[in-house]
Amino acid sequence: MCEPIGEDTAVPDQICAEPSSTAVRTALWRALHVQHDDSPPVLDDETGLRLAGPGEEWRRRPDMEPDDNPFARAAVITRCRFAEDLVVEEVRRGVRQYVVLGAGLDTFAQRRTDLAPALSIFEVDPPGPQLWKRRRLVELGFGIPPWLHFVPFDFESGGSWWDELVAGGFDPDRPAVVASLGVSTYLSKEAIVGMLRQGTALAPGSTLVTTFQLPLEMIEPGPRELRARVEKAARASGTPFTSFFAPEEIVALARDAGFRTSEHVPAADLTERYFAGRADGLRPSNAEELLVVTT
Repeated sequence: MCEPIGEDTAVPDQICAEPSSTAVRTALWRALHVQHDDSPPVLDDETGLRLAGPGEEWRRRPDMEPDDNPFARAAVITRCRFAEDLVVEEVRRGVRQYVVLGAGLDTFAQRRTDLAPALSIFEVDPPGPQLWKRRRLVELGFGIPPWLHFVPFDFESGGSWWDELVAGGFDPDRPAVVASLGVSTYLSKEAIVGMLRQGTALAPGSTLVTTFQLPLEMIEPGPRELRARVEKAARASGTPFTSFFAPEEIVALARDAGFRTSEHVPAADLTERYFAGRADGLRPSNAEELLVVTT
């Protein structure tokens, strides 16, 4: 059982569930990029490795073989870097709220000390793993600064993440950047549509970025076979991929939800932006791409 971290965070009889295997793997892939791939890293993040605490032999895990699925590792790095660049851009415009939906072992608040203290950061995640993360932040000496807010919410619960976000201190009258990275893969289509519809309540001038998975038949050869293998492993581990979208389909969903603009960012554009000229040839495939919408 978890001990309360403070009076305002006590959860009676709350089991301190560990982060999902997906959240841990994502954090370790970010560290593997720093330790294995060519310099400079697209994203410099070994903090997630510290949070996960996988032990000294983590590089020996079967899913940490560097050449096994470099496309997925590159996708994880790309989406994080894109979201952080977006936050930088929006902060320059005066935006001061950043929401991470399905935060997992996200480490923006711990790494980007140049930006984070000027923001109100809200991490939305299921209560058990979130409480586990809070305890780890305290144990590692990061602490929980007053500008970092934890909002417990299960996206498949049928409730409203928006209501919980506002109850957690989010100001609905001020613009924000909202990132949902690697989350839609594991949600039902109904939950994704609900997330988008609730996102239209954001104040004018807000931006939401989300990842989405393309159907298997739309993925380029090579990565297509790797994705099929990853899907099989995900099903076996109890975290199956559940939602896939053609780009025009998810753009239409966002448009129908009521966003002012809806833009598909293809993997080819991201490769050109972040991986051009790399000697190691690292790049993301088109298995996962980005949707950026504004209110």
